Amino acid sequence: MAGERAPDRDGPWTREPFDRVVRGDAIAVLDRLPAESVHLAITSPPYNVGIAYAGYADDRAHAEYLAWLARVWAALHRVLVPGGRFALNVAPTSIKEFRPIHHELAHDMRRLGYILRTEIIWYKQTMGRRTAWGSWRSPANPHIVPSWEYVLVFSKGSWRLDGDRAAIDITAKEFQSFSDGFWSIPPERRRRGHPAPFPSALIERLAKYYSYQGNVLLDMFGGTGTVAAVARSTGRHYLHIDSSAEYCELAVARIREAAPPRGTPPIPPPAGVTEAEGPVESAP
Repeated sequence: MAGERAPDRDGPWTREPFDRVVRGDAIAVLDRLPAESVHLAITSPPYNVGIAYAGYADDRAHAEYLAWLARVWAALHRVLVPGGRFALNVAPTSIKEFRPIHHELAHDMRRLGYILRTEIIWYKQTMGRRTAWGSWRSPANPHIVPSWEYVLVFSKGSWRLDGDRAAIDITAKEFQSFSDGFWSIPPERRRRGHPAPFPSALIERLAKYYSYQGNVLLDMFGGTGTVAAVARSTGRHYLHIDSSAEYCELAVARIREAAPPRGTPPIPPPAGVTEAEGPVESAP
């Protein structure tokens, strides 16, 4: 319900931090989580191109933007389990002023000690909508319009993530298909009040390929809750973090609709929006 707030469970929320929607600053919330408690993080950060997100200013100086994200990645590193994974969805920005931000972020992540496992090409099949040709039918100044984004996959400390084989839910056919790093998945059409939502199919692939049922999945820029909803619907625990009260309320409703699979340990729905202490906007 709008305005609903989750009650404390046996004390401060950090004693039982998962299966929650937390409104707060990404770094501040990550800093309050138990060390080595998250198995897979999946996120797409704001791209710093002036997108109208609720509760966030997407127009920082580029150096400040990268420095801020580096602090987020450092805070995440602490909470990942040994061998824990981080799937970072990112795309180059602009056409005329092309900025290969995927290279910059990969460099920063490796400097922080992450292992770069792979690059997945997410082909979004959006070429039918293109309008920016540059110099039409001329080598003078033609534009390449990206119809893809990258999913950079990192590990903490080890390539291997151990788990219970009985908690593996990926089929042989899925495993064979997903191991081809060219993923053709249309973009999400239902925006649910968010300007750039994930398609559920992308998150489900990452969840099944890189984690076990019962693991904890995290999105520190959670938006309207795709990662958390997919986590619950595939039998995984979740933690959704976002600075927008509007997005968090939408995420609560969405996660509650995502029923866990039959025969798996219950994954509780969020009781409401948990308000984190401290600022609600990540400032450099």
